[in-house]
Amino acid sequence: MQMDQLQKDMIAAMKAHDKDRKDAISSVIQAIKKIAIDEGHRDDISEELVNRVIQKELKSVKEQIDTCPDDRTELKKEYQLRYDVISEYAPKLLSSEEVETILKDKFADVIATKNKGQIMKTVMAELKGKADGKVINEVVAKLCNYRKR
Repeated sequence: MQMDQLQKDMIAAMKAHDKDRKDAISSVIQAIKKIAIDEGHRDDISEELVNRVIQKELKSVKEQIDTCPDDRTELKKEYQLRYDVISEYAPKLLSSEEVETILKDKFADVIATKNKGQIMKTVMAELKGKADGKVINEVVAKLCNYRKR
């Protein structure tokens, strides 16, 4: 996702008087700008940084939804709307089957070591931002157990 596209969509939401959508996009843009400044990329915000922040924000909102009490329906509805808007911009992550295929093709030699820590270190460098860490961890554990038998 490009930063320009987020800003255009925020402007479109403002023109359409869609306050909830504008607020959700605006919060993502603010988080991106903050991290870009912290990392010293104020002027040249990369697509990788944008995607990383979107995933982080998505995870944060999902956590808010999960921890929100059921009797706070209005708040939960607000979080869900924010989650839906942010998820439109989130990059598509690889499925566990796709991760398994990549691991078997590119990292067969590392998997043969059966050292989960070594495998995760090598694999995460390649798949960071492309797949969820939990999915990668599950696939690696599955492959390590499969190899042991």
